[in-house]
Amino acid sequence: MEFLKQLGIKEKNYGCSTGQKWLETSAEGELKIYSPTNGKFIASVYQCSEADYEHILEKGVDAFNYWRTVPAPKRGEIVRQIGLKLREFKRPLGTLVSYEMGKSLQEGMGEVQEMIDICDFAVGLSRQLYGHTMASERPMHRMYDQYHPLGVVATISAFNFPVAVWSWNAMLATVCGDSNLWKPSSKVPLSAIATQNIIAQVVKENNLPEGLFNLIIGRGATIGEKLLNDKRIPLISVTGSTKVGRHAGEVVQRRFGRTILELGGNNAIIMTPDADLKMAMPAVVFGAVGTAGQRCTSTRRLIVHESIYDKVKDSLVKAYSGLKIGDPLNEKNHVGPLIDKYAVTAFQKALKEVKEAGGKVIYGGENLSGESYGSGCYVQPAIVEAENNYPIVQEETFAPILYLIKYRGTVTNAIALQNGVVQGLSSSIFTNNMREAEEFLSAAGSDCGIANVNIGTSGAEIGGAFGGEKETGGGRESGSEAWKLYMRLQTNTINYGTQLPLAQGIKFDI
Repeated sequence: MEFLKQLGIKEKNYGCSTGQKWLETSAEGELKIYSPTNGKFIASVYQCSEADYEHILEKGVDAFNYWRTVPAPKRGEIVRQIGLKLREFKRPLGTLVSYEMGKSLQEGMGEVQEMIDICDFAVGLSRQLYGHTMASERPMHRMYDQYHPLGVVATISAFNFPVAVWSWNAMLATVCGDSNLWKPSSKVPLSAIATQNIIAQVVKENNLPEGLFNLIIGRGATIGEKLLNDKRIPLISVTGSTKVGRHAGEVVQRRFGRTILELGGNNAIIMTPDADLKMAMPAVVFGAVGTAGQRCTSTRRLIVHESIYDKVKDSLVKAYSGLKIGDPLNEKNHVGPLIDKYAVTAFQKALKEVKEAGGKVIYGGENLSGESYGSGCYVQPAIVEAENNYPIVQEETFAPILYLIKYRGTVTNAIALQNGVVQGLSSSIFTNNMREAEEFLSAAGSDCGIANVNIGTSGAEIGGAFGGEKETGGGRESGSEAWKLYMRLQTNTINYGTQLPLAQGIKFDI
């Protein structure tokens, strides 16, 4: 395929790079990657060894020791050039993301656009790494704080966003003066290799050191555990399940490292009697079936007031019946495949459990077969009438299942249902009632890291900090003040007088 050639993807690829060189290890096993869109073989990747890992970490530390001395605006210039390269390769990289992961071509292209956008954000940020000046209680003293580069920043990314989430971390870390180590999901390593090939052009053109942008593809039980336990890595950003994040957080905390945890979401949209249904329906459907329900921010629960419940249900069924399911590279299709057959099994298991709990499937839920669905990874998105307290509804199933839940009374009751899960990532309310909207956004409202009014749960912009509370992990990436996580804060006090007064008026005469 032409887009594979453009991105430097070969039939067999090495999985370990320092940004300038690929380490040619081939004895640690070979990942064979098949497209969920058609089941066809794409390419294979040789996994890295523990010796490769040590080599990369040494290069990463060396690169950091140099990079932290480079002025931040100069670091921003490199990120600007990366953004330009990504613009050149947007179409082929977006196509690979779609083909390897299974999301629609529009979403694949949108993911690369996110990378470009975060580059633009980081370039501006490189001139705005502000500290603060504080008033000292001691005469002739100046007190201020400043932010310094942190070290080697590692990003462990998930399959559902093969490239964008890495860029949220890496581009901010780069302008903050850190070097980068990326361990992508072994389900979608080719997109990471392609990105590394694009970045390598900027590295070469600017004669940057080895180790500034590192890639390592290897087993979680060996390479992943070494990474978590490595004291040379002060910050690890982990995107994945709550189970994975809990383990990573515990291991890293034991060595007093930092983590940014982006974990499970069980996101809800509330629809009140004052909702604009014409506006709400596209948001609900895209949130529930976009990326085949495999986004952290996918809409899992729709909490609808009893007075409009039947109308909403009928509208949903009608909208779902018009969905086109098939090859995501065909831009006429709305829904592509799940990532693999294990995901299909999880989809069916969740539907079985919700029916056993008393739920009713009112649309979809079938595995799709036939020539157009040859990979065995396609399903019909499901709508299920359910109760919020069903055990399976309390979980996150990474698949296109939308639980339709009825509420009675005021919006306070709906908010209680929305908050009544262990996850706290994204949330939304559709209402034209100002009081309802403000209650939803108040301290007594949504307990999620993201709370939206009259837009859906999915599709966050890079300018805002992304992340959630409770078992979502508490991490924040991308925009707003998230950059501070990639730096260390230092407080400085300068005495420019001739006396040595102590704080709190303490006297110590000698």
